[in-house]
Amino acid sequence: MLTPYQAVYKTSTSGLSIKLSRSLSMDDNGDCRLTSNGKLLVAGINEVSVFAVDGDRVQPKSYVYQLSGPISRRREVHFNAESDTVRSLYKKNWYELPKSPDTLDRMSQQEQLRLMLLNDSTPREDMLFEVADGRKIKEYRLLYAGEERLETPMGWVDTLRFERDHDDPERQSSVWIAPDWDYLMVRTVHVEDGKTTEANLISASIAGAPVSGSSS
Repeated sequence: MLTPYQAVYKTSTSGLSIKLSRSLSMDDNGDCRLTSNGKLLVAGINEVSVFAVDGDRVQPKSYVYQLSGPISRRREVHFNAESDTVRSLYKKNWYELPKSPDTLDRMSQQEQLRLMLLNDSTPREDMLFEVADGRKIKEYRLLYAGEERLETPMGWVDTLRFERDHDDPERQSSVWIAPDWDYLMVRTVHVEDGKTTEANLISASIAGAPVSGSSS
C-alpha cells in the first residue's frame, strides 16, 4: 500500500540548480496522483501521473509533462483499460503504442518500484519495467547494487542502491531508496553526453509526519 508523501529535491546540472517539489496524494475515488514541479528563472517544469493501485500492481491512467518558458515542450501518455494500445504525445505528434498489463509511464514506474519493495523488502537482483516514453515502449532494467549509508539534511539514512542497465556504456543512472522512509527516493544521479544531473532529497514528510535520520 502506498502512503501519501511530500518531498523536496535539490536538482543540479551544468552549474544550475532547481528545487523540485514532489507529492503523492489520493483522491476521493481512490486514484493516486503523483506530481512534481519546479521553477528556474522564467522556465517551469510540471509533471503529473494519475494511476490506481491493485494489490501489488500500479495501473497507470495518464501522464503529462510540461516544460514552459523560452523553450516549451509537452508530453502526454494516456492509458485506456479497454484498449491494447497507449496514446503518446511526443513533439506534437500522437503515437499508438502497444500496451501490456505491465506498461507504465515514467513517473508511475518509480512508484511501482516502491510498491514492489513495500510488498517484499528483499530487493530483487534484476527488475524489468515496461515504460511508455515518447514514440516507443522502453525497457527499464534495474540492477540491485547493494546497501549504502547516505548523509541528508534530515540525518543519516540507510539506502538501497539500484543501477539502470543502459545499452550505451557512456550513460549511467543510479537511484538510492530509503527503506526506513517508506522506500522514498533519496538520491538520483544520471550521466549522459558527459553531463551529470543529480537530485538529492532535502526535506520530506510521509502521511504528514516529517522524516528524520540518525546523527551518525
